[in-house]
Amino acid sequence: MEAEREVLDVLARNAREGIDDIAAQTGLDAATVEEAIATLEGNGVVHGYQAVIDWDATEEGKIRAIVEINVELDRETGYEQVADRIAKFPAVDALHLVSGDYDFAVEVLGESMQDVSQFISEQVAPLPEVTQTVTHYIMETYKDGGIRFVDGDEDDRLSVSP
Repeated sequence: MEAEREVLDVLARNAREGIDDIAAQTGLDAATVEEAIATLEGNGVVHGYQAVIDWDATEEGKIRAIVEINVELDRETGYEQVADRIAKFPAVDALHLVSGDYDFAVEVLGESMQDVSQFISEQVAPLPEVTQTVTHYIMETYKDGGIRFVDGDEDDRLSVSP
């Protein structure tokens, strides 16, 4: 399991690393790295590999929102069943059961604020268990997926006044 943990650490930083690069960084041989990756994927520890995208830097852009959802459960319906229904929507980028004032935190990706609002009001809010939704539109992203979004033109020098 130690080899798998080392491979996970490298993949979490950069999933594009090749087998030989991972082996060099961890001190493991290439066969051990390949076996660890196969085991991690087979056991459902690694579910996929994705790029971290700064949608604001693209021409078409995307609107991201975090939606708080409260639900009321009955004897036949649990959090898993509600989560399964919400997770099936393509607009749902991430779904988390959370502690605190609401039950679920949902990350939604849409073409516009109206698109996100319409999705919540027409698809999520009408679910029988949903009692309340609160939508927070993301105005600026500074870090996502462990990757910091930094403008390359940023001048961090202190200004000097005469």
